[in-house]
Amino acid sequence: MLVTLEGLDGSGKSSAAAHLAESDALPDDTVFTREPTESWYGDAVNRSIGDPDADSVAELFLYTADHADHLARTIRPALAEGRLVVSDRYSGSRYAYQGATLADHPNLDVADPLDYVREIHAPFTRDPDATLYLDVDPETGARRAGSTNKMEQVEFLRAVRENYERLIDDDPERFVRIDATRSQDAVLSDVESAVLELLE
Repeated sequence: MLVTLEGLDGSGKSSAAAHLAESDALPDDTVFTREPTESWYGDAVNRSIGDPDADSVAELFLYTADHADHLARTIRPALAEGRLVVSDRYSGSRYAYQGATLADHPNLDVADPLDYVREIHAPFTRDPDATLYLDVDPETGARRAGSTNKMEQVEFLRAVRENYERLIDDDPERFVRIDATRSQDAVLSDVESAVLELLE
């Protein structure tokens, strides 16, 4: 089973992933991973995130390359062995975030940027079995994240959140919405309970 953690910057995904990794309730052979990865593809993505002038189309394909490598090296082999895989960000982030970065691109002629990103991924990606969506408003997310880069700004996160809502509307049975504006203990408890329920 592939379970992904999604949400805005500052929603607490990484804290949730760390909590799950320390939990004795999950199978011992659970694979914990994340995107961007720690590969050289992921390094390129992180360099692009830190560059306010990076072209958003080029950035999309850096993310896509990292995702493809992640699938080949980590996700598919672990699933083939029957292991639970928990990923801190996955393709949902691509659709929501890059769908937002592409919205105002002057040289991209597509009717719907989010659908364009999904179409690029469709031939090779592997959809999650379940996605825990840590829901937080853009203002709270930006404040928690520190607004340190172009993807942590309130206006941008508003567009990202709208894209996440579209993804949820398109596949409501896959998403588990968790109110991430509450205390960390409450959120982490709900995250662990949701994963355990999925495993049952």
